[in-house]
Amino acid sequence: MGRKLPKILTKEEQKAFLQQFNTRYKSPHRDLCIVRLMLEAGLRAGETVILKPENLNMNSCKLIVHGKGAKDRVVWINENLRDLIGEWLERRPESKWLFPTRTGAQLQTAHLRRTVKQKAEKAKIDEPEKVSPHTFRHTFATDLYRETQNIRLVQKALGHSDLSTTMIYTHIEDEELENAMKFFRRPKTAN
Repeated sequence: MGRKLPKILTKEEQKAFLQQFNTRYKSPHRDLCIVRLMLEAGLRAGETVILKPENLNMNSCKLIVHGKGAKDRVVWINENLRDLIGEWLERRPESKWLFPTRTGAQLQTAHLRRTVKQKAEKAKIDEPEKVSPHTFRHTFATDLYRETQNIRLVQKALGHSDLSTTMIYTHIEDEELENAMKFFRRPKTAN
């Protein structure tokens, strides 16, 4: 195959990671919203920090993402995440950014990388040094592919123009199938 498969988080690891944010405080509330957007909508860190409040339609849960290479795309979020972001909107500092710093400035992706590493260690995720904001995008894509078995939907959600870029997520399934089948125990048959 040649290409190294990305790290993805199991459902248990995702749950453990998300439990690390104390939303009583503003910054962890903001960071939880960001991580959930990456994990549940496949956003890149860079796409998330440039979001503005007008990019999210709170009624339809539709989010306009300004993607890499000036390729905009539309994604949807669930109502639970919309409500969490709605709570954040009520307490966020005055800013043109959806997820600003305490002073209203644009959040830097370096902050997200540091936060993700710290929370991955606290959540006791296997190989926390391999967990980055992009891990959430990989996890989202893998989970969406497993759920739908439709690589074109994954391609559209991620904003990939070339399907071959998205095909890595089918290899993750292939590797898991190979491992499962190699260690699958069949009942012994009588001779």
